Amino acid sequence: QVQLVESGGGLVQTGDSLRLSCAPSARTFTSYTMAWFRQTPEKEREFVAAISWDGYATRYADSIKDRFIISRNNVMNTMDLQMSSLKPEDTAVYFCAAGVTPGVFGTGQHLFGSWGQGTQVTVSS
Repeated sequence: QVQLVESGGGLVQTGDSLRLSCAPSARTFTSYTMAWFRQTPEKEREFVAAISWDGYATRYADSIKDRFIISRNNVMNTMDLQMSSLKPEDTAVYFCAAGVTPGVFGTGQHLFGSWGQGTQVTVSS
């Protein structure tokens, strides 16, 4: 499994922007779909955004569409989530994930086999 490490979380105010990053602690994930999920104590982990191995395909949850942008750099071996116009309901622990099978693109959690430890994002009102 690819081990992943998230960074960039923090405490911001409503309307602010924040950029999360994800990088593997070892190996490379350039052949795999990558994604962001988030979870709060009150809700199950939910899909946020996904990007195909080559970066040409992306998919977003309706709740964050037009506010968040997912991107990846296969040369630097990193993936980012640029979050804008943040709302209090975006408060959650954000996890990055790597697909299980190279080249397969999707958003279901069962498609992802490697996960990071998560980074806390808190948006104050």
